[in-house]
Amino acid sequence: MAGVTVGGQRIDDKIIARMQGIIDDNPGAKRGALSRQICEGLKWRSRNGRLKEVSCRKLLSRLHREGKIRLSETQPFGGRRKARIDFEPVLPEAVSSSGLQDLQPVALVLVGSAEGEASRIWNDVMDRYHYLGSGPLCGAQLRYLIRSEKHGWIGGLSFSGAAWSVQARDQWIGWSRRLREKNLNQVVANSRFLIVPQWKVPHLASHVLGLAVKRLRADWRGRYGYEPVLVETFIEKERFEGTCYRAANWIQVGETQGRGRQDAAHCRRSSIKRIFVYPLGRRARERLCEGGMGPKVAVRKREPEDWAEAEFGSVDLGDQRLNRRLLEIARDFYARPLAQIPQACQTRARTKATYRFFKHPSTNMDDLMVAHRKSTCERIAAKKIVLCPQDTTSLNYSTHPATENLGPIGPAKDGVIGLIVHDTLAFSVEGTPLGLLDVQCWARDGEEFGKRNRCKQRPIEEKESYKWLRSFQSVAEAQRQCPDTMLVSMGDREADIYELFHLALQDLKGPRLLVRAEYDRLLEDGQGHLRSVVAAPPEAGIQEIHVPRRRAVAARVARLAIRFAEVTLKPPKDKSKYGPLKLWAVLAQEIEAPKDVGPLCWMLLTTCPVTNFDEATEKLAWYTKRWGIEIYHRTLKSGCQIEQRQLGDADTIEACLAIDMVVAWRVYHLTKLGREVPDVPCTVFCEEDEWKALATFISQRPVLEGTPPTLHQYTRMLASLGRFLGRKGDGEPGTKSIWLGQQRLDDFKLAWKLLVPHLRPPPVPGAYSYG
Repeated sequence: MAGVTVGGQRIDDKIIARMQGIIDDNPGAKRGALSRQICEGLKWRSRNGRLKEVSCRKLLSRLHREGKIRLSETQPFGGRRKARIDFEPVLPEAVSSSGLQDLQPVALVLVGSAEGEASRIWNDVMDRYHYLGSGPLCGAQLRYLIRSEKHGWIGGLSFSGAAWSVQARDQWIGWSRRLREKNLNQVVANSRFLIVPQWKVPHLASHVLGLAVKRLRADWRGRYGYEPVLVETFIEKERFEGTCYRAANWIQVGETQGRGRQDAAHCRRSSIKRIFVYPLGRRARERLCEGGMGPKVAVRKREPEDWAEAEFGSVDLGDQRLNRRLLEIARDFYARPLAQIPQACQTRARTKATYRFFKHPSTNMDDLMVAHRKSTCERIAAKKIVLCPQDTTSLNYSTHPATENLGPIGPAKDGVIGLIVHDTLAFSVEGTPLGLLDVQCWARDGEEFGKRNRCKQRPIEEKESYKWLRSFQSVAEAQRQCPDTMLVSMGDREADIYELFHLALQDLKGPRLLVRAEYDRLLEDGQGHLRSVVAAPPEAGIQEIHVPRRRAVAARVARLAIRFAEVTLKPPKDKSKYGPLKLWAVLAQEIEAPKDVGPLCWMLLTTCPVTNFDEATEKLAWYTKRWGIEIYHRTLKSGCQIEQRQLGDADTIEACLAIDMVVAWRVYHLTKLGREVPDVPCTVFCEEDEWKALATFISQRPVLEGTPPTLHQYTRMLASLGRFLGRKGDGEPGTKSIWLGQQRLDDFKLAWKLLVPHLRPPPVPGAYSYG
């Protein structure tokens, strides 16, 4: 069998053979005795020195079921008879007041032996009052009873093993799959929490949570020999709001996808849960990502050598060879963005290594994007306001019908096939792309195609439109990492979703939301419909905006009449649980539109306050930057040729897509950066060999020394290699001319490196022009 890791122990065919040898040498031995011998032989111990007998017994049973080892049959076990402890909580009527002070002092009692009285009381109270019962709990665990000195037992809670893989939590931590496997034992789950229902005492639950996290590290160290650094818990959306966790300063990092621990087949049979975490120290995330169990010696951070190392250098794929290969592939793809993989890699050996890399089980999209997200957040933190439009695009692979695990992307079930991509790209207010915050990629299920009429009966978490809420949660995570920056999540009319507005209003410190309205929604208190209410007052002013060319419609400057109002949306009939939502609306209607051109009419809904004309035009200017993500998608498809990749299956395409998306961002970033900061030296963006090779080709004489050109000059020279003529009416170069020029520049740079040792400076130095 292929090597797998179980409980921190690497299991392969040699280990299995040793285990079978121990079993054969001890015929008739019980599994408990066998597990102790195997743990001794394999030196399989936990951090506190105890043998990992439970993990070993589970492994033995699994290997026996799979036919990889032979065990004697187990004897039937009647089970122990547990003495029942009747738990009778004190009812609130028995006390003079139900305030927290009347219960003090409240303390936590650590439950010891499973056979002790405290354990039986804990099991009894959970079985009676907790909807999940007393267990079983997973992995290492601690249980506590909650005791009031005046009134006795009033509840209990437990901490046990963390969930193996949770997307929102893992993104919040920022660790790779390899680090998660190594450090997951440092995360513990608050798996049970109960205050008996008769005690409805304000602030009691949050007070108990505060007591628990204060002593958890010491108690865990006393039992298991090490301290956890993070606590997680999961709250069912349909049952609870998680108010006590918020009051105790826990952080909500997202929601589960509704599959549960045992859903390996992705059937989504469990309920959706809110995910809360509580760091047990200031550097919780750093410790989980660095892999250290104790204090680490401060190491000076080395500056990245180039853009590839800056965007992918901190990715940990579990093998340094994979890490190095990732950087090589990124550099090759950026040097030749239009090339197919064999042409980009240039040699047969590098091409085969690239295909092996994309098929490796460790190279999934999420792990490959971790480092780029971190770099994006660093760029975001340097800005005051960052716009985060999200949008959906499709990748058409109909020309590669043998590709596995694709789905329909067109209006017909048996028509065009491919993948759906929904991403969020961060922009400065000037329009410079800062990087990707979220990428979702999936194939639609052909069996579910055409069942749109059932959509209204399904919760939002089971709909494709939940992609908008997931991306908003990713922006919310970036907002927590960049508290001094205001992030604004934006969407087109498809994002006009009532649940999205509700989510955006939950956290006052979270990101803002700006969406173009699709529906003329009904307002609260009989005010009427949205459009008629916002259009009723006189215009606040006139704003001119530039409208880019779209197909046969020429670019133009549109004059818009601006109106705004504060509105309260009435929830749809099937979403009354969300209640009314207070938003601000901005209406922009084009006046004096050209003939044969439909006038612009935008109704924007936002969680940002809009109280005057300047604030209204600001939101309008922000929304115009949403077009940037459509330009980015064009760059990805046309510039990086992602739809031409022939990789065999959807998972391999997703791994390749992760690199192509960062390369497309890099091309787009250069295009915009040359306009935003045109006078900085080009060396902030390119290598010395690149600008010297480019200047030599443009000037037609060797450029061995001299001052680097500005970034504006560099981008225009580079674009000239991509057929940009630079005439007065041509404006600034776009992404297409940049990616075409980049492909030619790589050949010039290679020639430059080969020839420069043999070049001599011209006898008569003279100035050269950068064009």
